[in-house]
Amino acid sequence: MQEYFTPIDINDFSGKAQYSNTSFANLITSYTIGSGFPNLDHIHLAIIGVEEDRKAINNEGCGLAPDYIRENLYKLFQGNYNSKIVDLGNIKKGNTIDDSYFALTDVLSQLLKKNIIPILLGGGQDLTYCNYSAYKSLEQTINIVAIDSCFDFGDGEKELDSQSYLSRIILHKPNILFNYSNIGYQTYFVEQNAIQLMDKLHFDSHRLGQVRSKIEDVEPIVRNADVVSFDISAVRQCDAPGNGNASPNGFYGDEACQIARYAGLSDKLSSIGFYEMNPVFDTANQTSHLVAQMIWCFIDGFYNRKKDYPIIDKSEYTKYRVSIKDHNHEIVFYKSNKSDRWWMDVPYPLNHQIKYERHHMIPCSYSDYETACQDEMPDRWWQTYQKLG
Repeated sequence: MQEYFTPIDINDFSGKAQYSNTSFANLITSYTIGSGFPNLDHIHLAIIGVEEDRKAINNEGCGLAPDYIRENLYKLFQGNYNSKIVDLGNIKKGNTIDDSYFALTDVLSQLLKKNIIPILLGGGQDLTYCNYSAYKSLEQTINIVAIDSCFDFGDGEKELDSQSYLSRIILHKPNILFNYSNIGYQTYFVEQNAIQLMDKLHFDSHRLGQVRSKIEDVEPIVRNADVVSFDISAVRQCDAPGNGNASPNGFYGDEACQIARYAGLSDKLSSIGFYEMNPVFDTANQTSHLVAQMIWCFIDGFYNRKKDYPIIDKSEYTKYRVSIKDHNHEIVFYKSNKSDRWWMDVPYPLNHQIKYERHHMIPCSYSDYETACQDEMPDRWWQTYQKLG
């Protein structure tokens, strides 16, 4: 794995004088000039910088982001936990973009097999395709959640880029994508036929205004993800100017941090990427500092995981049954006695038990339970049932 990486030169960081003994600079085991490649035994999280930006549409220069983000992340102090984090350095651009994709996919695949969660610092969002491809070796279907102002379907007939990676994922054979969720799309950036395609594929999408009005409803969406892909253009320009596709509207910085923490708290999530941050457009390192804080929130969430995903032992949960008029199925809810989080159990064909074992227990909210009690079928239940059927 080491052959794919170049070490970090902390001497190039202008903020190194601010690093204290208790900041991440001295708590993360980093692959630096003069040190050996980190030992991965007993490691929980691995930071990976990717300098590939050749397919970042309108955002060339985002490949410079990793070290700018690191410089700010290393200043931050660890929370109340004992972290086991490595920083593997940067995967440099290959001779061709396919070389970069191959290297990243191979690294991610090796880390996932070791149960180490990669934290990707991009680079363009097309790298999400590499993240997806790395799961092929695990032989399981997965869920992707993207925080993005658009859907990135693009033109599936053309080469992979940051605005078409989703089409490439959908068309990939064998297909291991069970569900895709978009959080924060802005309608004026999305063609109507793309919205119709999302519905046809039984994917779920959530408008910016919808999720900002009740940000806590993002939690069960993110809790269902194996992969989270965060496009920094989803954050409004005045909070994150460092992006070639920035726009006036989007998430506030604190909301982006909240979503990142939800991702960390998810027992199911096993990789995350922060993409499209571009120092070329940044103002006083504002965006790189925000992304560093988002990563801090993700790490804090990870070390506060409840480990209460009810896939096997349901003895620590309160079970609720709700019958819906004119429907053949009752809805079974589980509420964790440890975290007060909710799940719905969606029935699936017995002959598909192995295929769907990871997906029939879907995260939900108390409002979904209230909807069922009002004799209405929750959208989450129905959407998942159509996929499982």
